[in-house]
Amino acid sequence: MQYVEQHAQDLESEYAYTARDGSCQASTHTGKVTVSAINTVEAGSVAALKAAIANGPTSVTVCALSPVFQQYTSGIVNDASCGTQMDHAITAVGYGTEAGVDYYIVRNSWGASWGDAGYIKIAAVEGVGICGIQQTSVWPTTN
Repeated sequence: MQYVEQHAQDLESEYAYTARDGSCQASTHTGKVTVSAINTVEAGSVAALKAAIANGPTSVTVCALSPVFQQYTSGIVNDASCGTQMDHAITAVGYGTEAGVDYYIVRNSWGASWGDAGYIKIAAVEGVGICGIQQTSVWPTTN
Protein backbone atom coordinates (compact mmCIF):
# COMPACT_ATOMS: atom_id res chain seq x y z
CA MET A 1 0.00 0.00 0.00
CA GLN A 2 2.89 2.34 0.61
CA TYR A 3 3.82 1.95 -3.05
CA VAL A 4 0.31 2.99 -4.12
CA GLU A 5 0.58 6.08 -1.91
CA GLN A 6 3.33 7.28 -4.25
CA HIS A 7 2.30 5.63 -7.55
CA ALA A 8 -1.29 5.81 -8.83
CA GLN A 9 -2.70 2.50 -10.04
CA ASP A 10 -4.84 1.72 -13.08
CA LEU A 11 -8.11 -0.15 -12.98
CA GLU A 12 -7.88 -3.68 -14.38
CA SER A 13 -10.74 -2.84 -16.75
CA GLU A 14 -8.54 -0.16 -18.34
CA TYR A 15 -5.20 -1.98 -18.23
CA ALA A 16 -5.62 -5.74 -18.27
CA TYR A 17 -2.86 -8.12 -17.20
CA THR A 18 -1.06 -9.22 -20.39
CA ALA A 19 2.19 -10.83 -19.24
CA ARG A 20 1.75 -13.88 -21.45
CA ASP A 21 1.91 -11.91 -24.68
CA GLY A 22 4.63 -9.56 -23.45
CA SER A 23 2.92 -6.30 -24.39
CA CYS A 24 3.56 -3.93 -21.51
CA GLN A 25 2.02 -0.50 -22.03
CA ALA A 26 2.72 0.92 -18.58
CA SER A 27 4.27 4.14 -19.89
CA THR A 28 0.97 5.12 -21.56
CA HIS A 29 -1.06 4.90 -18.35
CA THR A 30 -1.23 7.55 -15.66
CA GLY A 31 -3.23 5.74 -12.98
CA LYS A 32 -6.63 6.48 -11.49
CA VAL A 33 -6.50 5.01 -8.00
CA THR A 34 -4.35 6.51 -5.26
CA VAL A 35 -4.03 5.88 -1.55
CA SER A 36 -4.19 8.91 0.70
CA ALA A 37 -3.85 7.04 4.01
CA ILE A 38 -3.06 3.60 5.41
CA ASN A 39 -5.34 2.79 8.35
CA THR A 40 -4.44 0.30 11.05
CA VAL A 41 -7.18 -2.04 12.26
CA GLU A 42 -7.53 -2.52 16.02
CA ALA A 43 -5.92 -5.88 16.79
CA GLY A 44 -7.98 -8.68 18.31
CA SER A 45 -11.39 -7.24 17.40
CA VAL A 46 -13.88 -8.93 15.09
CA ALA A 47 -15.96 -5.74 14.91
CA ALA A 48 -12.94 -3.63 13.93
CA LEU A 49 -11.84 -6.02 11.17
CA LYS A 50 -15.38 -6.30 9.81
CA ALA A 51 -15.66 -2.50 9.79
CA ALA A 52 -12.41 -2.23 7.83
CA ILE A 53 -13.56 -4.86 5.32
CA ALA A 54 -16.85 -2.97 4.92
CA ASN A 55 -14.74 -0.02 3.69
CA GLY A 56 -13.02 -2.18 1.08
CA PRO A 57 -10.37 -4.88 0.66
CA THR A 58 -8.24 -5.15 3.79
CA SER A 59 -4.69 -6.49 4.02
CA VAL A 60 -4.40 -9.15 6.73
CA THR A 61 -1.56 -11.39 7.82
CA VAL A 62 -1.89 -15.04 8.76
CA CYS A 63 0.10 -18.10 9.66
CA ALA A 64 0.01 -20.07 6.42
CA LEU A 65 2.60 -22.76 7.21
CA SER A 66 0.23 -25.30 8.72
CA PRO A 67 -1.58 -28.04 6.81
CA VAL A 68 -4.87 -26.54 8.05
CA PHE A 69 -4.22 -23.51 5.85
CA GLN A 70 -2.19 -25.03 3.03
CA GLN A 71 -4.57 -27.93 2.39
CA TYR A 72 -7.79 -25.89 2.60
CA THR A 73 -10.40 -26.74 -0.03
CA SER A 74 -13.77 -25.69 1.41
CA GLY A 75 -15.78 -24.85 4.51
CA ILE A 76 -14.80 -22.53 7.33
CA VAL A 77 -11.38 -22.85 8.95
CA ASN A 78 -12.11 -22.76 12.68
CA ASP A 79 -9.07 -24.59 14.00
CA ALA A 80 -6.62 -22.70 16.21
CA SER A 81 -3.93 -25.30 15.48
CA CYS A 82 -2.99 -23.41 12.32
CA GLY A 83 -0.93 -21.13 14.58
CA THR A 84 -0.41 -17.42 14.99
CA GLN A 85 3.10 -16.81 13.65
CA MET A 86 2.31 -14.52 10.73
CA ASP A 87 4.21 -15.35 7.56
CA HIS A 88 1.78 -14.52 4.77
CA ALA A 89 -0.11 -11.37 3.70
CA ILE A 90 -3.48 -11.83 1.99
CA THR A 91 -6.62 -9.77 1.35
CA ALA A 92 -9.87 -9.97 3.32
CA VAL A 93 -12.65 -9.06 0.90
CA GLY A 94 -15.84 -9.86 2.79
CA TYR A 95 -17.49 -11.64 5.68
CA GLY A 96 -20.59 -13.69 6.38
CA THR A 97 -22.30 -16.21 8.62
CA GLU A 98 -22.87 -19.87 7.88
CA ALA A 99 -24.58 -22.32 10.23
CA GLY A 100 -24.18 -19.77 13.05
CA VAL A 101 -20.43 -19.31 12.48
CA ASP A 102 -19.15 -15.85 11.52
CA TYR A 103 -16.28 -15.90 9.03
CA TYR A 104 -14.07 -13.73 6.85
CA ILE A 105 -13.81 -14.26 3.09
CA VAL A 106 -10.14 -14.00 2.17
CA ARG A 107 -8.50 -14.00 -1.26
CA ASN A 108 -5.14 -15.73 -1.33
CA SER A 109 -2.35 -14.98 -3.79
CA TRP A 110 -1.66 -18.64 -4.65
CA GLY A 111 -4.07 -18.69 -7.59
CA ALA A 112 -7.45 -20.20 -8.32
CA SER A 113 -6.20 -23.79 -8.08
CA TRP A 114 -5.64 -23.37 -4.32
CA GLY A 115 -8.45 -23.44 -1.76
CA ASP A 116 -11.96 -22.65 -2.91
CA ALA A 117 -11.12 -21.05 -6.29
CA GLY A 118 -8.36 -19.01 -4.63
CA TYR A 119 -10.38 -18.06 -1.53
CA ILE A 120 -10.60 -19.26 2.06
CA LYS A 121 -13.21 -18.72 4.77
CA ILE A 122 -11.64 -18.11 8.18
CA ALA A 123 -13.78 -18.09 11.33
CA ALA A 124 -14.14 -14.68 12.97
CA VAL A 125 -13.39 -15.11 16.68
CA GLU A 126 -12.23 -12.51 19.20
CA GLY A 127 -8.55 -12.30 20.12
CA VAL A 128 -5.66 -13.02 17.77
CA GLY A 129 -8.07 -14.91 15.52
CA ILE A 130 -7.84 -18.17 13.64
CA CYS A 131 -4.44 -18.41 11.91
CA GLY A 132 -3.64 -15.07 13.59
CA ILE A 133 -5.85 -13.14 11.16
CA GLN A 134 -6.69 -10.39 13.67
CA GLN A 135 -3.16 -9.46 14.72
CA THR A 136 -1.96 -7.14 11.95
CA SER A 137 -4.38 -5.65 9.43
CA VAL A 138 -4.51 -2.43 7.41
CA TRP A 139 -6.86 -0.88 4.88
CA PRO A 140 -6.36 2.05 2.53
CA THR A 141 -8.27 5.28 2.16
CA THR A 142 -8.40 5.70 -1.61
CA ASN A 143 -8.99 8.74 -3.79
